[in-house]
This record gives sequence, structure tokens and C-alpha cells, in this order.
Amino acid sequence: METLRAETLKQEAIHIISHLPDSADIDEIMYRLYVLGKVRKGREAVREGDTIPVGQLREEVGSW
Repeated sequence: METLRAETLKQEAIHIISHLPDSADIDEIMYRLYVLGKVRKGREAVREGDTIPVGQLREEVGSW
């Protein structure tokens, strides 16, 4: 299953890169891949139930 997941990630990365303008620099490409990784991790956390209630989040943000 890990191989399938890695292939899916690769396909997502290729899709993102292929839709960037030809003028995109390495920083833009790396940023887009970074965001892709963060989104994937967030989705995985939600699937695993690793979330916090909205009220707790508001308290945390309010303490900033």
C-alpha cells in the first residue's frame, strides 16, 4: 500500500508542477510541494481522528 501512496504523491506533484507557468522558479515549485505535503498530512490527521475541537482551537488562537 505504501508504494501506491508514494505513486499517488508523485502524480499529485507532477500535476502541480505541470500547471505552474513556465516562468516558475525553484522557490515557487518548492513552495507548492511544501503546501501539498502539509495538506496531505492534514487530511491524514483528519482520517485518523487526530483533531481538536473548535472551542479548544479558539482558546489556543486567543492566547497568541
